[in-house]
Amino acid sequence: MTPVTTFSGKTVALFGLGGSGLVTALALKEGGARVIACDDNPAKMAEAEAKGIETGDLRQLDWSKVSALVLSPGVPLTHPEPHWSAKLAKEAGVEIIGDIELFCRERAKIAPNAWLVAITGTNGKSTTTALIAHMLRETGCDVQMGGNIGTAILSLEPPSENRIHVVECSSFQIDLAPSLNPSIGVLLNISPDHIDRHGTMENYAAIKERLIAQAQWKVVGIDDPYSRSIAERHNNLLDKVSTKQSLTIGFHGHGTKLYFHPADDDGEIADIDGITSLRGEHNLQNALAAFATVAQTNFNVEWEDFAKALHTFPGLPHRMEEVASRGSTLFINDSKATNADSTEKALKSFDNILWILGGKAKEGGIEPLREYFPKVRKAYLIGAASEDFAKTLDNDVPYVLCGTLDKAVEQAAADAASMDGPSVVLLSPACASYDQFPNYEVRGNHFRDLVRALPGLEAKGA
Repeated sequence: MTPVTTFSGKTVALFGLGGSGLVTALALKEGGARVIACDDNPAKMAEAEAKGIETGDLRQLDWSKVSALVLSPGVPLTHPEPHWSAKLAKEAGVEIIGDIELFCRERAKIAPNAWLVAITGTNGKSTTTALIAHMLRETGCDVQMGGNIGTAILSLEPPSENRIHVVECSSFQIDLAPSLNPSIGVLLNISPDHIDRHGTMENYAAIKERLIAQAQWKVVGIDDPYSRSIAERHNNLLDKVSTKQSLTIGFHGHGTKLYFHPADDDGEIADIDGITSLRGEHNLQNALAAFATVAQTNFNVEWEDFAKALHTFPGLPHRMEEVASRGSTLFINDSKATNADSTEKALKSFDNILWILGGKAKEGGIEPLREYFPKVRKAYLIGAASEDFAKTLDNDVPYVLCGTLDKAVEQAAADAASMDGPSVVLLSPACASYDQFPNYEVRGNHFRDLVRALPGLEAKGA
């Protein structure tokens, strides 16, 4: 844990005890702050109390004695309207921050030169975060990885001169971290997402831009217009990354090969061909951004060693994860694909697809994926979006209304067994999971269990 000493002797209000909230409360208390925590869920309040955290109704606080409100990133700060706790804090002139900000202030106090690598982007940030951490660990570095990737940042070991923190940051977390100033800031891409929480696309992009604005070195993907404009505004101390164009200065990719220019030879630095955990053009971008990042750490590591580390990257669960194979059929868990943009990556990466999709639909549905419909042999629709998706597929893709994931896996596996040649049973829902599952992890785990219960499989991984 990283004790937060910057609020020692002060009173801090905290709302949101799920996810990172409880860890944050404990870190503040450990650092000497008085924490008054609150949550809409009484069970969360009871859990905090059992761990020695003071709880209470923040509506009853004397806000003149409160130094800060620490808000969970899942709680609305501005849109669709500020949470009531945020309104109370603003009315009292109390700053509103999150756990990333607390870490940044602690770093500034105890180890201002400690390495902090922060990664954001609409898509790919978890894989890139994990890949950067893996490459650094494989080459002998002391690495702590956390943030939006699932491990609360304050649960990590404290910053120090010889330790690298590799942290994934969502737009919600960045919005609550005004002093975020990473050693290296990575912006992968920007496409429409979370507009309900940020109001406009311009607001969303501006928040993403904050991550690199104060970074000592910047790594920015330039293959979408928003990120490209940001790169142009921050052209100093910058590495550009592209999978769409060759760069005379920067990191670019073609096919499965990674290049860096300027270089003395053809510039090839690595090849991800055959690395199943890095399949697809989107993972080429992730690998390029990771390489650009680790190359700036200056730990006297040869680039060849970083390239070797790519081949031992295990990948992340629920992100084009190979679950099993049966004969010439591959079963892929891409439950993390909760919107069409994410699912596009999977559809581009495979052929002869038996596509399991559906759930709680995002705006725009699957219409943006129409160009990939010819790659789909059959679709298996589940959840609340089934009827709307059926209308979109219409006469272009054969489909069956399965309703549940259990039925979809059973039907898709049976169809795959009767097909000639290779096929892919792909769970890539293009939807949130909340209609039938608590989150995409539970959905993906259920898919994995269903697949591994099928007869005649060769399982992949654990």
